[in-house]
Amino acid sequence: MPTSSASTTDASAKTPAATGGVQSLERAFDLLERMADAGGEVGLSELSAASGLPLPTIHRLMRTLVACGYVRQQPNRRYSLGPRLIRLGESASRLLGTWARPYLARLVEETGETANMALLDGDEIVYVAQVPSKHSMRMFTEVGRRVLPHSTGVGKALLAHTPAEEVRALLARTGMPAATEKTITTPEGFLDALEQVRKAGYAVDDNEQEIGVRCLAVSVPNSPTAAAISISGPAGRVTEAVAESFVPILQGIAAELSVALANQNPA
Repeated sequence: MPTSSASTTDASAKTPAATGGVQSLERAFDLLERMADAGGEVGLSELSAASGLPLPTIHRLMRTLVACGYVRQQPNRRYSLGPRLIRLGESASRLLGTWARPYLARLVEETGETANMALLDGDEIVYVAQVPSKHSMRMFTEVGRRVLPHSTGVGKALLAHTPAEEVRALLARTGMPAATEKTITTPEGFLDALEQVRKAGYAVDDNEQEIGVRCLAVSVPNSPTAAAISISGPAGRVTEAVAESFVPILQGIAAELSVALANQNPA
């Protein structure tokens, strides 16, 4: 999962003169990202240690975020991400899917198979966009559907570079139920699969989510949130042989989508 790229030095060095922005806003968003990286709930001292900001500054920022509903103060005096962020996140996910659709359409044109985009949302995979294949026999995944990462190609692609201890913790929280007889159901097996993803540069769901269906997936590099794209189709069409030609197409379109997403917020 992506983590905040701001270091202690970066956080304290950000100034309106350096970034052209408003320092208090930059600091507030940095704190929200650090809270998300920490699992959504932190104490002020943890935020101070991570950000390099003094406690009084953090306390003022958090009071404002609480008043706006973007942060909640828990009975134990720790702070958690607030419910108003849900609406923002849902709207952003829909827009992300909209921006991705032209790239997914190209993926369908070039491979002939259904193209998907998925995000890692907490411990789950959520599909945010899909363009269906033109074949009469094609795969369909409802946009908004949530699945567990261990049985999907996009899940493997998204978690491939996550530290092993974080992957184990996620699997412990979700469990590893078998969707089919081919689903990976042990942490060791899943970690081995992630190693294969790192070596190959792409992930495979080989009848693991649904019998008769194979998927090829790659992550979107440098995406503002952890994202992956995939193609899925009948196992008889999405074979190991076609992977040699399909994977470079997936990787190329993922790289183009990455640039497009970065340019949605011009400097």
